[in-house]
Amino acid sequence: MCKVSFLPFFILQLNILVSYLKKEMQAYWKQNLKYLIILLIVWFTVSFGAGILFVDQLNVIKIGGFKLGFWFAQQGAIYTFVILILVYIKLMNKLDKKYGFHEEDNL
Repeated sequence: MCKVSFLPFFILQLNILVSYLKKEMQAYWKQNLKYLIILLIVWFTVSFGAGILFVDQLNVIKIGGFKLGFWFAQQGAIYTFVILILVYIKLMNKLDKKYGFHEEDNL
């Protein structure tokens, strides 16, 4: 009786697939970390920089009767944070679609 084993062929194909997926996942996470670093730098600059470090320079400008440095410390950092969340959602949805991780809308 002649036995043909497909197991070595299957294992080879599986190893090729795993290697490909590792490269895709590494590229995905590399891009994700790039987005995170950029958005965190913007968040830090606005919240710490505009609200604390550059407050004296910004207080020269007034918005609605309030000094701009005060406004950034109280309101601007919060608005910026919400905008950054929306930007991150948009970027990650685009990245998920690029790498095939997006979820279908069931509306």
